[in-house]
Amino acid sequence: MKNISKLLVSIGLLVTTGCTDLNVDITSQYTEYPSSEIALEAKMANVYYAFRGPLGRRYSEACGCSSDEFIGISFDGDYYDNGTTAHPTLHWVNPDSPCIDWYGDITGGITSCNQAIVDFGGENEPMSAPAIAMRAFYHFILMDMYGATPILDHLLGDDEAIERSPRPEVAAFIEKDLLKALPNLSKESNASTYGKPNYWMAKALLAKLYLNWAVYSCADVATYTPDIQNPKLDDCIAICDEIIESGIFNLNNSYREKFWPENGPQITDFIYAMPYDRITAQGMQYARYRTWRQMNGVDVSFYGFKLSSSVGGNLAVNPKMVDLLSLPGDERNLSIVGGPIYYYDENRNISKTPFIYEGNGFSGQLVFTKEITLKSNSQADMEQLNVGKDVNGWSQGYKSVKWFPTYDDYTNGRNQSNDIPIFRYADIILTKAEAILRNGTATNGDTPQSLLNQIRTYVHAPQFEGNPTLQDILDERGREFFDENWRRNDLIRFGKFEDDWGYKHIVHPEAKTELFRRIFPIPTGVMNTNTNWKQNPGY
Repeated sequence: MKNISKLLVSIGLLVTTGCTDLNVDITSQYTEYPSSEIALEAKMANVYYAFRGPLGRRYSEACGCSSDEFIGISFDGDYYDNGTTAHPTLHWVNPDSPCIDWYGDITGGITSCNQAIVDFGGENEPMSAPAIAMRAFYHFILMDMYGATPILDHLLGDDEAIERSPRPEVAAFIEKDLLKALPNLSKESNASTYGKPNYWMAKALLAKLYLNWAVYSCADVATYTPDIQNPKLDDCIAICDEIIESGIFNLNNSYREKFWPENGPQITDFIYAMPYDRITAQGMQYARYRTWRQMNGVDVSFYGFKLSSSVGGNLAVNPKMVDLLSLPGDERNLSIVGGPIYYYDENRNISKTPFIYEGNGFSGQLVFTKEITLKSNSQADMEQLNVGKDVNGWSQGYKSVKWFPTYDDYTNGRNQSNDIPIFRYADIILTKAEAILRNGTATNGDTPQSLLNQIRTYVHAPQFEGNPTLQDILDERGREFFDENWRRNDLIRFGKFEDDWGYKHIVHPEAKTELFRRIFPIPTGVMNTNTNWKQNPGY
């Protein structure tokens, strides 16, 4: 597997000897630190951007397809790819599923953090704060996706093995690291801090940690229920208030433009985002898998320009999500496209010109169906979510156009320049609303209704009347953060991850009760390297 060699080189990780003491002081190996901002940036690149590769594809496949956002279809075997998207869609991921084969990228990032901390003189040196914050972030990703996680708080020796720590211990470690880093992180939020761990990024991560504290405090993921008391709600609300009262962030940008290839530090909703560039910071390829399968076989794609490379078309929007994205006047509805298809104009607005396709025995306006129909009820077609390799199959399901590409993307390996937000101000607003509804203490006159309506106002959706329920907040989060990799996390917290949608319960009815699937298995290559580890229960 491609990430396993990186794991071995980056970490020298975890042979089969016993666990060693993790409380090792970090002391500098150097007496001189980088003397310029350019040198520091070069030093920190691996610290900042280890998540870039997974976020640009595999992490998105695991999160989006295991939620009610996407159904990972295939076309007579085309784009089945060993279950890359079918496995998470059916809650049938196994240790060899491609969508989870990026564990080594994240542990490699942690090693880079620990090396930077050593080089900068230890954890008590102010210059180490960004590396400590990123170390917390990478531990959060591993804990959220894989459950029990090794606490990697120092550089490991060549013959050193380490055990995975239970989720509650990892959550406490993440909290400790963030609180340690915060006093020495920059409160600036501008082009110089964009895509880097500043004070506000660490605060947003801490708010996300606290909102999910009841989930992460369960050592066994199967024991979590949404009625478990969360002792961190008031702390979560206090962080939300600090971010809101800073005046740095707002909802002034229009919804669609925030996700276009020109996005960047000017987007005042972004607290922390991963920067991408089709040439210099590659790896973001969302449109490749969300675009109709034969779109590069036409003179002009429905985007309004010719595509010079092939596309996948295998991520179909779940009909349940289509229903959510249907509030009258809501700009977020334009994140998906379906029904009769028209070209986009030069302003990326849908024109009145029908998209006519001729080929493969078809001639006429292309129509994407809301409901997704498989080719047959055979076991093979069901397990592969096979819709057939023809115009009818390719047109099953609405498509996400949230991450609008450009012509140049497809001349550079289909790499896009759309930066991907990880923490947004809109998330802070809805986090506060949810925390209040979960019996946190309301502050500053804010109510779940007033907070929810801040979101509704900027996207031009109808104002919410009455008192929102937790289900209303979950629905609003589904609209606001569609295709942003948080839906799986939300569904688990709300106790909805095992709900019925798509073909999950038809093909894999055990998914209703297999609560262990709230986390993914450890990839086979990682388990082969760390033979002292036990696989996650159920896998």
